[in-house]
Amino acid sequence: MKHAKLNTLRASIRKINAPAEPHWPSRGTTALGSILTTTVVALGATPVIGAEQSLDRTVLPIPEPAPPVYTELDVRNATPPPRFEVKAPEGAPNVVIVLVDDLGFAGTSTFGGPVDTPTFDRAAAQGVRYNNFHTTAVSSPTRAAIKSGRNHHVNNMGGIIETGTAFPGNTGQIPDNVAPVAEILRYNGYSTAAFGKWHETAAWEASISGPLDRWPTKQGFDKFYGFLGGETNQWAPFIYDGTHPVTLPDDPDYHFLTDMTDQAVAWMKYQKALTPDKPFFVYFAPGATHAPHHVPKEWIERWKGKFDHGWDKLREQILERQIEKGIVPKGTQLAPKPKAIPDWDTLSADEKTLFAHQAAVFAGYVEMTDHEIGRVVAAIEEIGQLENTLIFFVYGDNGTSSEGGRNGMFSEMTYFNGVQEKVPDMLKVIDKWGGPETYPHMAAGWAVAFDTPYKWTKQVASDHGGTKVGMAVHWPKGIKSKGEQREQFHHVIDVAPTILEAAGLPEPKQVNGVPQRSMDGVSMVYSFDDTNAKERHVTQYFEMFGNRAIYHDGWFARTIHRAPWEMQPRRGLSEDIWELFDTRNDFSLLNDLSQDNPEKLAEMQDLFMQEAEKNMVLPIDDRVVERVNPALAGRPDLMGDRTSLTLAGGMTGMSENVFLNIKNKSKTITAEIEVAEGGGNGAIIVQGGRFGGWALYVKDGVPAYDYNFLGLERFTVAAKGKLKPGKSTIRFVFDYDGDGLGKGGLGTLFVNDEKVAEGRISRTQPIVFSADETADVGIDLATPVVEAIGSEAESHFTGNINKVTVEVMPVE
Repeated sequence: MKHAKLNTLRASIRKINAPAEPHWPSRGTTALGSILTTTVVALGATPVIGAEQSLDRTVLPIPEPAPPVYTELDVRNATPPPRFEVKAPEGAPNVVIVLVDDLGFAGTSTFGGPVDTPTFDRAAAQGVRYNNFHTTAVSSPTRAAIKSGRNHHVNNMGGIIETGTAFPGNTGQIPDNVAPVAEILRYNGYSTAAFGKWHETAAWEASISGPLDRWPTKQGFDKFYGFLGGETNQWAPFIYDGTHPVTLPDDPDYHFLTDMTDQAVAWMKYQKALTPDKPFFVYFAPGATHAPHHVPKEWIERWKGKFDHGWDKLREQILERQIEKGIVPKGTQLAPKPKAIPDWDTLSADEKTLFAHQAAVFAGYVEMTDHEIGRVVAAIEEIGQLENTLIFFVYGDNGTSSEGGRNGMFSEMTYFNGVQEKVPDMLKVIDKWGGPETYPHMAAGWAVAFDTPYKWTKQVASDHGGTKVGMAVHWPKGIKSKGEQREQFHHVIDVAPTILEAAGLPEPKQVNGVPQRSMDGVSMVYSFDDTNAKERHVTQYFEMFGNRAIYHDGWFARTIHRAPWEMQPRRGLSEDIWELFDTRNDFSLLNDLSQDNPEKLAEMQDLFMQEAEKNMVLPIDDRVVERVNPALAGRPDLMGDRTSLTLAGGMTGMSENVFLNIKNKSKTITAEIEVAEGGGNGAIIVQGGRFGGWALYVKDGVPAYDYNFLGLERFTVAAKGKLKPGKSTIRFVFDYDGDGLGKGGLGTLFVNDEKVAEGRISRTQPIVFSADETADVGIDLATPVVEAIGSEAESHFTGNINKVTVEVMPVE
């Protein structure tokens, strides 16, 4: 009887789930990805289909077999079908991508830099480091490319999401035919989680109205804890757990970098506690070291006085260490600084004092970031998973940022609004630099130094200073080499195919019913244990805001179309001047060979156009400021042509991309509220925060309106008396002066149609209030627009807000 039941079970399995012909992974199999066969567990247990059986993993999700049809009346006489469950290939590694923000080639001690990065040092010493690893030169494009294995324009990420246009390649909407590696791994039996910065959701989709297709939890991640935009206030971030906003703790020592690390560590431990045999994929992407440079004082103190010698001497010291470590070839020389960067010796004493402290804050930020990454690695080791965890340490999504301009900034929002801060004013707050009361960035000279030995920085896709970053791969079980350097050219699009080969998985041909575009990247596995392996990534284009280049077999042709601090291009696209370099003999791109070898230059220019056409780079859009404006850029705008928006209490978390644009025009705000005795207290409606914004509020019963100009100047229009108990209608009217951007105007406050206050607002912000602060009704999330009202729970309105209408008047 026992054997009869077993034979019946076997026959049933064969009948209802006859396997297709075995599909061999397109990138080859490894010891970790052997083809598995179907077995039957002991009689009485429920067998599993998909764990030991050969599966066609090129179509995801893998379809579940049709259920059998039973004729037995009594369940006691029937045998259940095997449970269908897709598991990762036996022995598949855990995978972690660490992606640091805005840190260039010389940003770590591993690559000769001045800042101690012991976590990165250990990873490189126990694994392999790559000194020819490239990004796209800015954030969103690199992030989409590293997770999809396709070029950034193929992901529709020709620029950051806030500069999307109407043209394919630049829309900012990741298409369905470039499924990210997280989705591929999830469908193949991995647990997946992302922590930190996202910056890949189309600007107009980052609201509760969605669609949520390009939010992290619809891009392959079971878990997301982080922020959607390009940067966040580390002391007071606006963050999501999945799609739900997170309430910040009432903790004066709170810092997001530590919080996201705590979350990642807890998730990995929990996942392995419940399913120890199930591999995980973690995308760990700190907002650090992107501005604002927010770091606790104890990290800053360690670096005080260590940058007093300035950026010129620092570049020389870095290059000396790079040569000594073998990071760069002997004989490598420094590329000249951009002309806009002054020599350190020409600076005033005040400038030197301010700039040196800016670098100390940045160094503390880098060191803290490496420390938190170390906590993640330590947690992996603690749960016994380090041996079989493949970790990519990518210390920079682009070169170091020079967006701080010549002098750096107390508030980075001044850069985006065209306001130049002055050294004497910044010196007054030097002791607060890096703390909650600042939103700082450093002078551009330091960015050039942290990109040594190169000339340019972030945004410049046509220079290695903008694209090349320090990278190491650590995987004890899969990499025999220890502490060796790899010099083969590689790019962020190579990470995804490397993961698939290491896990023994094929590149899928179809995901969620959509045929997939093949990955552009090349697996790096071939180089893990072979220093002299022939380079496989032989051609790569670069383009960002008109800066463009092409790499092919060691040759590099490029044009510098504009510098990061230049709002307009240097010349027309067709008039650009191209240069030619042989990177095999010219590490720092010093010797332009275009005049000596015009035929090669022409060949490379032609190759660029071929790659540009193939990857949806054309037509090239070199606009910068204009692309921030949806109407000028041609991308969708959630508000469209609307001139009014009606909200109610509890509607919060609206970024500028999904809120009515009130800048550079007249506006009226009408709030219908109800208060008890005493007149109420708190925020009625706010937009922005400590470093720029506006608020209609009640303070101790007295209604008022504040305009906070970049955290530099504040204007208040307040009534003299308290609100009466019961219902009131508060109306604020702003009559814009017109005739240009960033002008002032007259503000008038009414209560129940009676004018109760009037005042001038001399200046307004023309472009943006904040990269991560929001518009909120009934509370002020993150940092306060009005310090006296506060933020988070402290700012909660104590009455009822029935309706708030914001109206704008077109500029005549």
